[in-house]
Amino acid sequence: MYCIFTFTSIALFPPPFSALDNWLSDLGNSSYNPNGAILYNLGCILTGIILFPFFIGLIKWYTDEFWYKNFIRIIQCIGCFSGFALIMIGIYSEDFIAPHVFWSEVFFNVNLTVLMLSSLTLYFHPDFIKWISIYGIIVAVINLLFVFFLGTPILEWFTVFSALGYVGLIVFNMYQKFR
Repeated sequence: MYCIFTFTSIALFPPPFSALDNWLSDLGNSSYNPNGAILYNLGCILTGIILFPFFIGLIKWYTDEFWYKNFIRIIQCIGCFSGFALIMIGIYSEDFIAPHVFWSEVFFNVNLTVLMLSSLTLYFHPDFIKWISIYGIIVAVINLLFVFFLGTPILEWFTVFSALGYVGLIVFNMYQKFR
């Protein structure tokens, strides 16, 4: 869903547009993208809402081990908070710069935490595909670079889309295991 709204917003962005020069949030700025900003912001809100059932659905990965179940619960709580932060990014676009910056920083920091915890925790589940966890760890390291060094717009794009890819791979793994 996020991808559909993002790429539609890009199509409506006045030229020139480049992922090398434009931050994702530029798509939601009504001054930069008067025709597509609402779509990008709506995409953030709807994707944030969809993250709630995704993270709640991680209940499928519970085991009888107390420590493991509690780690999954922590991931679920933090993950739902990341969904809330993404909703807030959509509500407070770049048009509202101070709250936008706040919620963007919250989202990227919480996203990093979820990536690290879920990748490491799910790795130890006997039915979880190990290479998906390794991919998640790699994404977390790249996310760490973005959070601490505030890189470039292209690093932000890579961070967001690779994290979405990780979510998709978890869903794939869940489909394989629990269908």
